[in-house]
Amino acid sequence: MDDLREKYVGLIAQASDESTLEDLRVQAVGKKGEISLQMRSLGKMSAEERQVAGPKLNALKDEINSALAAKKTALADAALDERLRGEWLDVTLPARGRPAGTIHPISQVTEEVIAILADLGFAVAEGPQIESDWYNFDALNIPGHHPARAEMDTFYTHRAEGDERPPHVLRTHTSPVQIRHMEAQGAPCRIICPGRVYRADYDQTHTPMFNQVEGLAIDKDISMANLKW
Repeated sequence: MDDLREKYVGLIAQASDESTLEDLRVQAVGKKGEISLQMRSLGKMSAEERQVAGPKLNALKDEINSALAAKKTALADAALDERLRGEWLDVTLPARGRPAGTIHPISQVTEEVIAILADLGFAVAEGPQIESDWYNFDALNIPGHHPARAEMDTFYTHRAEGDERPPHVLRTHTSPVQIRHMEAQGAPCRIICPGRVYRADYDQTHTPMFNQVEGLAIDKDISMANLKW
């Protein structure tokens, strides 16, 4: 048994790949392996001989299986290390530079206007971009025959067939925000209404969508002189 131990422990230690290791497992502890054959021969021994040889063979088999498992783990670790070395990347290398984005000029101007007027006590008020006909025109004293209400100037939404309610529009100014704010908050107030507005106008100097900032101040002793804020 000592010869078998030295033989297979040495061969297992020298194995360079899992295929060789599997061959050694079959030769040693496989169904027809040397140790397995010796364990089958226990039946031919006397009771006294089995009591001596049995534990030794079991211990040898366990030792060989442990050596096989340890070597298999070592080979797997070595293979992983080799693969990682081949895939290694130096993460400390500087990446390719990307140009940094900048704020859009319209957004920049809008933010500057808001900041200036905020210092003067104006709060920002916002409202829907799809408005009712009433908030966009009627509440602002824009009569039904006014040219601004024509479809050539304003984007209208279409109601379902049979729906007689007035159509909605894409707001043509941010003035409806002032109406909504006065309804909800009353006076006094000091607000600005920045936002996108829409008009059916498209040429070299106009686009169907543009940005607008309106201001509203309601209080006692307010006059045109306050425009010099």
